[in-house]
Amino acid sequence: MYAIVEIAGQQFKVEKDQQIFVHRLEEKEGAKVEFDNVLLIDNNGKVNVGAPAIRGAKVTAKVLDHVKGDKVVVFKKKRRKGYRVKNGHRQAFTQIEIQNIVEKGATAKKATATTANKEPKVEPKAAVKKVAAKKATTKKAAPKAKTAIAKPKAAAKKTTTKKTAAKKTAAKKTDK
Repeated sequence: MYAIVEIAGQQFKVEKDQQIFVHRLEEKEGAKVEFDNVLLIDNNGKVNVGAPAIRGAKVTAKVLDHVKGDKVVVFKKKRRKGYRVKNGHRQAFTQIEIQNIVEKGATAKKATATTANKEPKVEPKAAVKKVAAKKATTKKAAPKAKTAIAKPKAAAKKTTTKKTAAKKTAAKKTDK
């Protein structure tokens, strides 16, 4: 079983008991971390793909150590100009060990159990009807405003065409 999970802005293919290096996490050493942004889970050939993430799926890991990566030397030079700059960089990483991959989280089951104990859902439906009624009234009012605006424009176009036609006839009479 493996999963593709997004950790600190990067996607990793992880399996149980695997140790990986990720960009520096703010957790202390020995702390447990949960990653909810699981993009894909392959459970012995049964593939579950999220859109974009799988609901309820999570990957739990343990922070083992905070380390620095290998030194990268950045050397810049422009020939015949006397320009040389040498810089180095060491990326900060966190070493984590994947402990568990859960396809369907326990939080979803708890949420359904708590909603069963609450009051009946009569009030939310009434609220939905009120919202739907408000939307319906706003939709009905909008077309009336559009037609009221459209009439003066059309009337203005008709008057301009009448004026231009009158000018043309007047010009023909004066030419004769």
